[in-house]
Amino acid sequence: MAGRTGGPALPRARGELSAGVIDHLRGSGPLPYPARADTADPYGDDLQLALYLCYELHYRGFDGVDPALEWDPALLAVRAALERRFESALRQDVPPGPALDDTLDELLLEPVEVTGVSHFLQEHATRDRLRAYAAQRSLYHLKEADPHAWVLPRLGGRAKAGMAAIEYDEFGAGRAERVHARLFADLMADLGLETAYGHYLDEGHAEMLALVNLMSLFGLHRRLRGALVGHFAAVEITSSPASRRLALAMKRAGAGPAAEFFYTEHVEADAVHEQVVRHDVVRGLLDDEPGLEADVVFGIDATGFLEDRLGARFLTDWGAAAA
Repeated sequence: MAGRTGGPALPRARGELSAGVIDHLRGSGPLPYPARADTADPYGDDLQLALYLCYELHYRGFDGVDPALEWDPALLAVRAALERRFESALRQDVPPGPALDDTLDELLLEPVEVTGVSHFLQEHATRDRLRAYAAQRSLYHLKEADPHAWVLPRLGGRAKAGMAAIEYDEFGAGRAERVHARLFADLMADLGLETAYGHYLDEGHAEMLALVNLMSLFGLHRRLRGALVGHFAAVEITSSPASRRLALAMKRAGAGPAAEFFYTEHVEADAVHEQVVRHDVVRGLLDDEPGLEADVVFGIDATGFLEDRLGARFLTDWGAAAA
């Protein structure tokens, strides 16, 4: 078909929904009925992979898939049903949080019981664990700043300027070799992993797909611009201490200089970004649109909810309780 483009290969299906989307992208079968999403596990492999496939058409696409399918009306109807199921589950499982200032302050608090992934890896890093961790996180970090860029046309004034300043850093401040996605690919190379965009999609946990899909859900819908800013704030404010622990984990396991550098770079950069995102991006948005405060809080809390699910999956896989 004219206009077909390169990109990662289509993955294996994980159920009826993802199989139908894959068949449609290949031009070999019908789409699933949108109503099938209503009874699917909102955080399960099938729905999350199907949604990821729909979203990826707005990024790099897939090998052999017609780019025109990005705006295929039937596929968009299926995507909308998948999104409704995912978002409604999040709205149910992430109840309204406290006031925004309290929510932001809580992000800065280190837990009394240090049971998170970065704490575990700091003490129990092995090369195999770091490889497994990096392969999963590649689905996020190789597109790290891209979903956030969707919100720029939807912001104004101080919020837009602050967001653009941080994105400029994420995209390497004009230097291709310093783009953070490139730095993560260098980390992967140090660990002996494949560095191609989307290479580890077949291995991606449902919990990882959900976290990546959250960024796209928030980024692609103007009505969720406040939630996208909340997600961005959660990432930037919590990144620096976790990155410090992960840099030590990389050093402990002898992962290599590029692997260490990715996280040491984030220790310094995100410590600065935390102030910009809080005082310029978040406050700038709410000065302009105070009615979005609850959406910002939802974005923060939904991010934490899905990160906790992913962390629990890693720790279970590694037998953390027995380490």
